[in-house]
Amino acid sequence: MSQKRSPWLKLILLLAVLAFVGISMVPLLGSVFRGNQPTTGASPAATPTVSAEQQAKLEAEAKGYELVVQREPNNTTALRGLVESRLRLGDIKGVISPLEQLAKLNPEQTDFVILLAQAKQQVGDREGAAQAYRDVLAQEQGNMNALQGLVSLLVQQGRPEAAIGELQKRLKTAASINEFQPGTIDTVGVQMLLGQVYASQNRYTEALTVYDEAIKSNEKAWRPVLGKALILKQQGKTAEADSLFTKATSLAPAQHKDQIKQLASTSEQAEPESSPTGEATEVPEPIPTVSP
Repeated sequence: MSQKRSPWLKLILLLAVLAFVGISMVPLLGSVFRGNQPTTGASPAATPTVSAEQQAKLEAEAKGYELVVQREPNNTTALRGLVESRLRLGDIKGVISPLEQLAKLNPEQTDFVILLAQAKQQVGDREGAAQAYRDVLAQEQGNMNALQGLVSLLVQQGRPEAAIGELQKRLKTAASINEFQPGTIDTVGVQMLLGQVYASQNRYTEALTVYDEAIKSNEKAWRPVLGKALILKQQGKTAEADSLFTKATSLAPAQHKDQIKQLASTSEQAEPESSPTGEATEVPEPIPTVSP
């Protein structure tokens, strides 16, 4: 179930997006979201651009928080400050220790564990990252951030079948879980991830089948309509794609309508990207992963 987040945690999650640029769904969608990930090892984090004066100030802040944490290892305010300062500095390795402590002190705040998993993935500790994602999913079966992170990691490792298996397993149990705890698993969201994995492997027929199933199960869901439109556009089926873009625009929340129109009007074909297996693959346009 969703949990309320403090303003600080929202800020940290925003900073994490900046620090972990490209880590989320890039292995699945090539250059679709923010950039490319190599097939082996983790790429350096995108270091925020700061002036020399800001750099010195952030380093001093980080040092101050570090000294406090050394004296008071359970001081959550100092730990949070240390994570924030190091994220702003682009010091991904440096946030792992305070995040581990925050996760230990706040077991109910799974976002700390997800940030920890992202940090470990970014520095190349893929086993540690996978375990962290799985720990979150064991606690919250429907946590889409953890599921997306795990699937991304598996594909990044060249294990698309394992990623597909994880998603299919979620779909098989979603109905029974949601019957007892409505809304626990975002079925359409899981189907979107599955479709994206299929698309990343050039398995477009299977991706389209998944999107069709999602559309059939929820006539108001705009994401699978958009996903199908993007694949058809990629395949040169312009007329069919345009009809679906129009439908997706009508169904989508107001904040996404302009983005969909931009995707529909873009005439360029996606450039071939390198798949996790090292083979060239064409990748569809981005598919937003927010709730319908």
